[in-house]
Amino acid sequence: MTSKKRRQRGSRTHGGGTHKNRRGAGHRGGRGRAGRAKHEFHNYEPLGKHGFKRPEDAQDTVVEVKVQKLDEDAALLAADGVAEKDGDAYHIDARDVAEDGYEADVVKVLGGGQVRQELHVVADAFTAGAVELIESADGSAELSERAEEAAEDEVEEDNNTDEEGSEE
Repeated sequence: MTSKKRRQRGSRTHGGGTHKNRRGAGHRGGRGRAGRAKHEFHNYEPLGKHGFKRPEDAQDTVVEVKVQKLDEDAALLAADGVAEKDGDAYHIDARDVAEDGYEADVVKVLGGGQVRQELHVVADAFTAGAVELIESADGSAELSERAEEAAEDEVEEDNNTDEEGSEE
């Protein structure tokens, strides 16, 4: 069968009606995607939601605290009773310092900046940079009891899945 393009040869307007038609953008309803919200609305355009969203109760809320801020505010925190001073060292629980720290699932200490004082920080998570800065000032970065329990639970779950897989 011959193609439509071939059949239109010699017909002057190629199926467009009279010579007045097919002149400007008005004949096709505007240029490009004009009128997509009104006169050229298509029901199946790629609008709306995409992908998957985890339920809020399955997500951990993470509050972040910068190690430089802990270093700068250590004396003030000790004066307020939030941190303890032991000689030149400060013992700080990041959950006490963080805004909404007790409502959050995880309190994480971030690196960056400088640490000039000896800090002993307890938190749920640390970045590698934060641990490096704290330890370079003769301090220590300790995981909280909550974080240690979570890590133990994960190890137990991994062991249980390994044992179940080996029975097959």
